[in-house]
Amino acid sequence: MKTILYGIPNCDSIKKAQKWLTQQAIPFTFHDYRKQGLDEALLQSFLERFTWQELLNKRSTSYRALSTEQKDNLNQDNILSLFLEFPTLIKRPLLLHNDAHLLGFKEAQYQSLFTL
Repeated sequence: MKTILYGIPNCDSIKKAQKWLTQQAIPFTFHDYRKQGLDEALLQSFLERFTWQELLNKRSTSYRALSTEQKDNLNQDNILSLFLEFPTLIKRPLLLHNDAHLLGFKEAQYQSLFTL
């Protein structure tokens, strides 16, 4: 079994997901976007599961720092380079468990995924 949690360590949702996984004794690897980065191949694997609109975290500091022009003109072509430059634009956490992907932390979703 392979379980990877993607995000940044100071995110409250990441902390909740890590705590839940630890309490359930589920081994996982944490991929810190700030330390380990985000490359195009990994981003493309995310985009096979989610649309760029689903991935975009509009509540992030990174999103709020974008110019009004950037926000108004987001599309499939330019969002990819923004995700690569600012991985914190991606909603957190993004969980990969075997072939399943979950976006955000909802205890019921995690419970369902890990009891299958």
